[in-house]
Amino acid sequence: MNRLEGRVAVVTGAASGIGRATSELLAREGCHVALCDRNEAGLAEPAAKIEAMGRRVSRHAVDVSSKERMRELADEVLRVHDGVNILVNNAGVTAVSTFESQPLEDFEWLMSVNFWGVVYGCKFFLPALRRAEEGHIVNLSSVFGLMGVPMQSSYCSSKFAVRGFSEALRAELWGTRIGVTSVHPAGVATNIASDARYAGQEASGNFRTALVRDFATKMLPPEKAAEQIVDGIRKNRARVLIARGSGAIDFIQRLSPTLGSFIVPRVWRRMRAQQA
Repeated sequence: MNRLEGRVAVVTGAASGIGRATSELLAREGCHVALCDRNEAGLAEPAAKIEAMGRRVSRHAVDVSSKERMRELADEVLRVHDGVNILVNNAGVTAVSTFESQPLEDFEWLMSVNFWGVVYGCKFFLPALRRAEEGHIVNLSSVFGLMGVPMQSSYCSSKFAVRGFSEALRAELWGTRIGVTSVHPAGVATNIASDARYAGQEASGNFRTALVRDFATKMLPPEKAAEQIVDGIRKNRARVLIARGSGAIDFIQRLSPTLGSFIVPRVWRRMRAQQA
């Protein structure tokens, strides 16, 4: 995008993590922001910070898996902001278990948020983006949208789908004033592990506690992820890789798509043996 000053950005999953950090950074860069999250109370603090910057800000309680609610959201945002320039489809969840142990209800829940939430956001905001002087769509995939890993079959399914959808949409919108960026974070310090659904052996207290601790203490701060996302918007990047390991995974998949299928199962078996 040529400029961010005075633009309107819509961000889902904006109450915490990458969504909140991206919302606040976009506001510092001059954007007005529509903050969207299922946790409406969690939007109060980022809204106050953005308002203190002198930006127009609105708060919207939204379950992105609801088609009708997302349709309503587009109308709500336009009534407040009279236009949209940037859409960040960030809201996401995960479920941790082997596919065999995972209830189908958890798989369906995850796909409804991670994939359908992105589709609904693009579908219902695209008309407003078409009318804008310039626009940009950011869809959050993952490094697990580049390589399949154990205990994340549903998450990988959703993030591979977001990646493919984003690449197709970018191709369709090529030559228009709307850019599309697919974002692939590795480990970022968010609430995704603490809010995950667990099943089977992975539901054990020790495994869950260790995973949540690692996300809180060892991962990239969301503010750093936000910087790369906003840079991707400015430069109309097709893909943004975030955090240590993301570049290596992308390189391995480009070099040899089957190499990861050789490495990952062996690493997983070693991890399972250590947990036993």
